[in-house]
Amino acid sequence: MDRFVWTSGLLEINETLVIQQRGVRIYDGEEKIKFDAGTLLLSTHRLIWRDQKNHECCMAIPLSQIVFIEEQAAGIGKSAKIVVHLHPAPSNKEPGPFQSSKNSYIKLSFKEHGQIESEEMTQRRWENMPVSQSLQANRGSQPGRIRAVGIVGIERKLEEKRKETDKNISEAFEDLSKLMVKAKEMVELSKSIANKIKDKQGDITEDETIRFKSYLLSMGIANPVTRETYGSGTQYHMQLAKQLAGILQAPLEERGGIMSLTEVYCLVNRARGMELLSPEDLVNACKMLEELKLPLRLRVFDSGVMVIELQSHKEEETVASALETVSEKGSLTSEEFAKLVGMSVLLAKERLLLAEKMGHLCRDDSVEGLRFYPNLFMTQS
Repeated sequence: MDRFVWTSGLLEINETLVIQQRGVRIYDGEEKIKFDAGTLLLSTHRLIWRDQKNHECCMAIPLSQIVFIEEQAAGIGKSAKIVVHLHPAPSNKEPGPFQSSKNSYIKLSFKEHGQIESEEMTQRRWENMPVSQSLQANRGSQPGRIRAVGIVGIERKLEEKRKETDKNISEAFEDLSKLMVKAKEMVELSKSIANKIKDKQGDITEDETIRFKSYLLSMGIANPVTRETYGSGTQYHMQLAKQLAGILQAPLEERGGIMSLTEVYCLVNRARGMELLSPEDLVNACKMLEELKLPLRLRVFDSGVMVIELQSHKEEETVASALETVSEKGSLTSEEFAKLVGMSVLLAKERLLLAEKMGHLCRDDSVEGLRFYPNLFMTQS
């Protein structure tokens, strides 16, 4: 605020009014001061503030003192503001309302409708107006010219933002289209390699076959089962179940023979590339695993959690392993157990609940959470 100087409010000879707005409050940085209701006038050379009640209270600041401008949008219970960052006050400054200020910026709060557009303050019009044209400037069409503010200005800004948004969306979809084209090319390439292996098995060495298969694995499923190929009925789900058994057996063996259906869904769709699978189709296909005598099966726990597990997965062994781990530690939560055995918290909790159901563990359910202990009634006489 120490950059402002007292003024009569009259325009100088070579100065032209650009825009004005009523109901403007001035802040010294973040601090509210007594100048809370006035008319703001923006000329080609100065920013002028005049008190609406006491017209003798009028002060101004040269536009050359402005470094840069920031806008703050209006919110619930908050008016729109313009933050004006200023150069330090010159040493030969004329008297003003403040002799010193700790802040290097002021805020203009527009309490009534409308707002001066911030770019108007940074046009540096005073540099483009020679002194010799000062009288003509006051007699021509420029004096008193008021640019559209309020609703018109807001509508213009909204239209500009809409055009910019449309442009960004168009560019984003253009990039997405290119990505989809590349993905289709990769799928076609994987199919081509698969066909070459089938057609020229005798001409390709074992090392080349292994290398080709590794390429296929890195690309995902070469020939995913789709509705276009097998229809939308039972035949589609049967073929899908067979494909699931082929791609899930190795990951299941690495994860101890059991995976949640959520993990399976993510793993399968990552491998299928563009041919994504719906959750409903995945569940229907998994329900047919046991019926088709495949090495996997769908299991639903009492809590409703659905998992895929190997047919060779033995419940007694997993329960005995859980009991041994809990006994070694004295007690465990499902999170602690999951960290020790390297599985998801969801599956860890189900394993502990299963051991509890079979009588090997007991629980302590408190405000600190669910904790499992060995059942001493079963282990001690």
